[in-house]
Amino acid sequence: MTFEEIHKAYWPKVYRQCIGYMNDPDIAKDLAQETFIKVWQQLPKFRNESSISTWIFRIAVNICLRQIEKDKRMPKSEFPKGMVAEVPVNNEPEVQFLYQCISELPEIERIIISLELEELKQKEIATIVGLSESNVRVKIHRIKEKLTKKFQQNDR
Repeated sequence: MTFEEIHKAYWPKVYRQCIGYMNDPDIAKDLAQETFIKVWQQLPKFRNESSISTWIFRIAVNICLRQIEKDKRMPKSEFPKGMVAEVPVNNEPEVQFLYQCISELPEIERIIISLELEELKQKEIATIVGLSESNVRVKIHRIKEKLTKKFQQNDR
């Protein structure tokens, strides 16, 4: 698979993964771009020990986690609006609320549910996060319960 094919196939999924972490379209776009820069740089070294999607999502997760750590250490400053090219974002209130709820979850739960939403197999998710497949299955169930409760509370 060429880099162009990889980028075309995985860009939307990686972008959604980043949105799930940051809940900010501009930052998510930057992190997705950073992910693909890293993929492009490291592609010749990819050894096929895992699927390409597992490898790409692991890179994206690491980049997002580093950004979260950076944000904790540094105060946020506002970048002038209109300076970044717009990326289409789903503006449906339910979808925005879902991403807001996901961004409030603990880091490991954000990773797991974001990958689940991208329809990765639980075995792949387990490989990415370093947990057993059965543990991932239990965590997905519990995360879905948490999100369902938040949606029910929001409807009141």
